[in-house]
Amino acid sequence: MKLDISLFRFDCKSDYLPYYTKHFVNVEENNTILTILNRLNSENEFSFENDQKTYVVVNGVYMNVMTTCKQIKTTFGTDIKIEPLSIRRVNKDFIMNEDDFNSKLSILAEFISSDILSTQIDKEFKELYLSYKPYFYASNTLNVEYDYIGDAILLLASQLIEKFPNKEKAILNRIKECEYGIEYHTSLSNRILNFDQTLEDKIVSLKNKLNISKPIDKQKFNTSKSIDFGSFKNSSEIKHSFEDFNFAYLKSDDSQEKSNLISSLKAKVLNLQTLDQDLAKDTFHINPELTYKITSNLMLDAYDSGADFIVVDNDQDFYLLDSNRKNMERVIGREINIPVLHINELENLAIGEHEIARNTLKKHIVDPEII
Repeated sequence: MKLDISLFRFDCKSDYLPYYTKHFVNVEENNTILTILNRLNSENEFSFENDQKTYVVVNGVYMNVMTTCKQIKTTFGTDIKIEPLSIRRVNKDFIMNEDDFNSKLSILAEFISSDILSTQIDKEFKELYLSYKPYFYASNTLNVEYDYIGDAILLLASQLIEKFPNKEKAILNRIKECEYGIEYHTSLSNRILNFDQTLEDKIVSLKNKLNISKPIDKQKFNTSKSIDFGSFKNSSEIKHSFEDFNFAYLKSDDSQEKSNLISSLKAKVLNLQTLDQDLAKDTFHINPELTYKITSNLMLDAYDSGADFIVVDNDQDFYLLDSNRKNMERVIGREINIPVLHINELENLAIGEHEIARNTLKKHIVDPEII
């Protein structure tokens, strides 16, 4: 099979902006990303780590270089973009300045050092921390908060607590007292290919021990008056299609009925990576700024990608996106005027219940003005 590859290139000494070189490469299904990198390097040299443990980013998803071309095609098709773990930290091509990652190890130095001054890090723990490097850079939090302590240090903290349970309280306090500590964590689940969910579970366990998470339905996202969106009717009588509309669907409900409605509207439903990101809703009560930064990126991504509106399938997501616009505009520095529709409103519009839809649409902060 043939892959259409865009390869990241950048030299901090000579380039002002990164660029991508195009390559059309014939590959076998059992070839790996590392095979591809070596082949491209033989044709035109660039800088990368020729190591089976290395991770790269393909079409926005973090993965090991031993990922096969078969899995690449299954996941993304044949048009792919290969990038380093962090574009922002690149020195040359795929070689990065990792000082941000390495410096965070000092946060737990007192628990992993063999000397009183905490200057000699035990080799075992240093190697363990280094193995967590992909999880540090894969965190979406780093895209909005550069000083976040990182998921690698949280995973190390979890391992230390397992090994030294008598130090649990001190370790937990350490990762909580940092200015950009554990309350800045966002889920890694949709960020890494073939992600081991037990790693996310370890971080969630730390959050639970520190009592910093709160159920989504207990969060106060609504800053304006409440709206009664009614119930989802699951009607099959579609009277009005949306074939002239583009929209982004922030899906949190796996309901087949709602998915059927979306597909029956004949609209262009945008496939955006920002829709798959954790919005940090469980820590909104203690760290709303993080949620504002992530949701503002989501809404502007939808707007900049040509969406006419965003569809949500629950009340909480509606209030989060529609009621908090001023705060999102403040953190992002741009106006956010893209409308948000509840899926029940979308259904009412599609089945011709325009008066019912009008009664709720007029209560939005931004009226979609569809009717």
